[in-house]
Amino acid sequence: MSLMTVQEVAAFLNVQEIRVERLQRESLLVAKEKDSDGNPLFDSDAVEKYKILAERLGGI
Repeated sequence: MSLMTVQEVAAFLNVQEIRVERLQRESLLVAKEKDSDGNPLFDSDAVEKYKILAERLGGI
């Protein structure tokens, strides 16, 4: 398991960072932990699974 920052998730999903933060607030992407500044860190496997599911449902 590797952790991804909001910026890395946004780049991977090809969305803006604000969208990633909204997905987290809506519990569609769950942060595994927070960094020293309090920013969320996401499990890369969970992000990949979310991307696959979102594509099947018609896009992110």
